[in-house]
Amino acid sequence: MQNIFFPGEEDIKKWVQESVREELKNVLSDLKSNANPDEEPLVTRKEIGKYLRISLVTLTDWKKRGLPHHQKRGRVLFLKSEVLNWLKNNKSEDN
Repeated sequence: MQNIFFPGEEDIKKWVQESVREELKNVLSDLKSNANPDEEPLVTRKEIGKYLRISLVTLTDWKKRGLPHHQKRGRVLFLKSEVLNWLKNNKSEDN
């Protein structure tokens, strides 16, 4: 005959706490390894358009003229620093 073990409330609390603590350590470790303070976040077309106070049509036209952009999973994204640098270097064109 086998013995059946029924955990008490304290045992269950201890197991849950250990599991949560371990998972939080994993998540924090992943965040720290992926976080780069010098890394600039990518922004959407709407965000960069609003920032520059231009329409999405104008943004698309500039993109065709060489405005730097990034494609991620079918989305068009921008780095503000690249966009501002491109605008500074292309002052002579009608932007």
